[in-house]
Amino acid sequence: MEKPPLTLVLANPRGFCAGVVRAIEIVEKALQKYGPPVYVRHEIVHNRYVVESLEAKGAVFVEHLADVPDDVPIVFSAHGVPKSVPAEARERDLFFLDATCPLVSKVHREAERHFSEGRQIILIGHAGHPEVEGTMGQLPDGAMVLIQSSEDAETVAVDTPDRLAYITQTTLSVDDTTDMISILRRRFPAIHGPKQEDICYATTNRQQAVKAIAANCDAVLVVGAPNSSNSARLVEVALKAGCAQAMLVQRGADVDWQKLQGIARLGVTAGASAPEILVEEVIEACRERFEVTIKEVTVTSEDVQFKLPRELGHAAMPA
Repeated sequence: MEKPPLTLVLANPRGFCAGVVRAIEIVEKALQKYGPPVYVRHEIVHNRYVVESLEAKGAVFVEHLADVPDDVPIVFSAHGVPKSVPAEARERDLFFLDATCPLVSKVHREAERHFSEGRQIILIGHAGHPEVEGTMGQLPDGAMVLIQSSEDAETVAVDTPDRLAYITQTTLSVDDTTDMISILRRRFPAIHGPKQEDICYATTNRQQAVKAIAANCDAVLVVGAPNSSNSARLVEVALKAGCAQAMLVQRGADVDWQKLQGIARLGVTAGASAPEILVEEVIEACRERFEVTIKEVTVTSEDVQFKLPRELGHAAMPA
């Protein structure tokens, strides 16, 4: 039986960003240097394929330092951690490596600067996300107030309207965040913000790439994990950009083909924590059912690289 034709429109950039590459490499190099087990607090990045691949090499993922034995290395995830976590590690004399994305660390430093200058801080982000918990945990309770929507921006109450600053989670929708910032600036004209928006280059680029393909596709598949903020935002961006349907899938086997019946053009992208091998799985799953033609749409190229921690140089782990 002849396969129906399908044009796969691949958004580019997609998949791994520099912060994710660095975080995974920190775990892999720690395993090489110190040997397994290497403990990791929280998923190093939000992708089960990545986590399970590292588990197979000897990484052990836990949610709390209390679950980490003495005398083993511990890695903090790319999302960042509250200051209480490294403090607890030092108290226990644990050897730790910080895989926090440098762009998240930049937000942490902004928060500390605003706090030291006497400003109350509005954090734009998603409650419960580990990056938000890590950012809020840089300062004492009450120093930050979290908002999640334009409605929140319209109603948020602050203690010092003339001494305010805002910062944002790095993996938000660019458009939604811009709307919230506009509301805050209207309500609080003296509010301080970052010189450049906190949303990271990779999040921005992947959203722009999805916008470039969405309106001309019958559907868009976003390869990523359900708990990946940047992947979930790509689904939202595709729908807002004019695509009739957009779905998050973890692997090729997860595609709901019933929902894709009759389509001729399928957009494919991947969140910043999803490896390209999972995109290839989706492409192969499409080839099994369709006569596939591939088209790449590139909006920009990326060449960002982040340095590894000094500890992964030649020095051995402290005894």
